[in-house]
This record gives sequence, C-alpha cells and structure tokens, in this order.
Amino acid sequence: MPAALPVAADARGAADAPHDAPHDARHDARHDAALADALRREEQLGEWLRAHAPILVGYSGGVDSAYLAAVAVATLGPERVLGVIGRSASYPAEQWRAARAHADAIGLPVHELDTRELDDPRYAANPHDRCYFCKTELWGRLAPIARARGMTLVDGTNADDLADHRPGARAAADYDVRAPLAALGFTKAAIRVLSARRGLATADRPSAPCLASRLPYGTPVTPARLAAVERAEAALRALGIAGDLRVRHHGAIARVELPAASLGHWLEPARAERLADAVRAAGFARVALDLRGFRSGSLNVLAGVRAA
Repeated sequence: MPAALPVAADARGAADAPHDAPHDARHDARHDAALADALRREEQLGEWLRAHAPILVGYSGGVDSAYLAAVAVATLGPERVLGVIGRSASYPAEQWRAARAHADAIGLPVHELDTRELDDPRYAANPHDRCYFCKTELWGRLAPIARARGMTLVDGTNADDLADHRPGARAAADYDVRAPLAALGFTKAAIRVLSARRGLATADRPSAPCLASRLPYGTPVTPARLAAVERAEAALRALGIAGDLRVRHHGAIARVELPAASLGHWLEPARAERLADAVRAAGFARVALDLRGFRSGSLNVLAGVRAA
C-alpha cells in the first residue's frame, strides 16, 4: 500500500482547522469587553450632549470631530447642532471637501469662517507652542458665535490626545471649550470602531493634522510652504498611496514618510523615481524617503518636544 501523501496546509478541510488553529476565545472576550465599554461611553456621550445642548462643534471633518458631530446630530437633531469650519492656508482643500461631504451625509448644519492665524507673527514664527496661537484665533472667533446662540462650544479632543504635546489645549481652556470625548475616556481606537458601526466614511480615514505640522519648529509658516506640502501629499495620494503619510518640509528637501507596509514597494527603483518626480513637481528640489516610515509627531521627536 503506497504511503499517504502529505496534505498541503491550504488544502486542508475546514474540519481540520480547529485542531491546527484553535479559536482564541480570550481574544473574542477582550474584543467583546472593549466594544461593550465603547458602547457604554457612547451612551454617556448622548447623556452629556443632551445636558449641554445646543452644541456648537469646532468641526474639521477629521475622525474625532466627525464622530462627535454625528452623535450630536443623531442625539439632538440638526436644529440643535452647528458645525463650524475654520478655513485657512493650513487647512487642506481635500479635507474641506471631505468635511462638507460628511456634514451632508449626517445632516449637520455648517458655518464657515476664514481664520487669520498666519497674520499673527507669533504663529508664523512657528515656535513649539504654535498651536496655541492657531487655536486662540479659532476659538476666539467661535466663542462669540456660541455665546450669541446660547450654545456649548465643543471640540473633538480624545483621551489619547491628553498624553501628547497639545499647546492648543491651553487655548481651548481660555475660551471654555469643552472636550466630551476626552472627558468620557474615548480613545481613538474606540472612536474608529464606533464610527464604523454608524457607517461613517471617516472610520478608517488617516489622521489629518494641519499642514503647518509638516514644518520643523522655527521654520516660518508661509502660504507658499503650506501649499508645497499640500501639493506633494496630494500627488502621493494620486499615485495610489493610502493610509498615513506625511511630506515634511526641510527647505529644498522633502522628507517623505510612508506607511511602513508600503515602503518596500516604493523602494523599487522605477517606483521610487515616480514618487520623487511627483514630489519634485510640487516644488521641492530633492526628495528623501524616510526608511523608518510614517511616525506621528516625528518633528516633535526631532525637536525634543514632549507632551505637557
């Protein structure tokens, strides 16, 4: 009788799978517990919003403010919620389009205003606390609107943000801006899970801090530099690069941070040249691909800036 042939791993029947890859009940239990905790926090958020209505949301269309606005509209109705977008050269046009599309999808009334943080020499000098001057301009414009309408002014700060370098939080405190997501312990991961359950397009959207965050501290913030970064990042998106990416502005050099999983693909010579051509066309003389990949707050690390 001939010896039995070995069975390839990918040819095994489903009945064999439990023996070779036992189901991790502990993982499922942790997942279920995390989801239950997130849903409990969402119920608390609804209670908070009802207690502080009507609500004015500082609305950028990012993951956090988009979720907060969606829950507010679902809880209170659109007549008791207003999203306000502050527009300037540091706010990407693509993000504005996505923010407006999300607002339309959830029925959020939106008011837009132009902010002028670049006219403030303290902001334009790009110190470590640049965000304080930016948010002072934003909240200084929104707070009177909230007072005139009898609304509670809120933003999308989450619990994870509290451990980061966030000088803008001082400006929020100056204008009594409330942060219910942070106060109720919402993490970014929980916000993404809850956003997905609501079918929000923002659930898996990459984080999108302002364009000025791509300039090293001490490099003056100018419309031309912000526009170069915006063009370069848009060009990379047009190449099909998804996920978190950044183009860091180092004068004539653009330092490109890509998702770690895609680095190998773009290191292939022909693809690397396409990437470099796209970024050079945005206004940079030279392009450096950071082999460490995308790192949130990497300029803070280079500058030795730590969370307060």
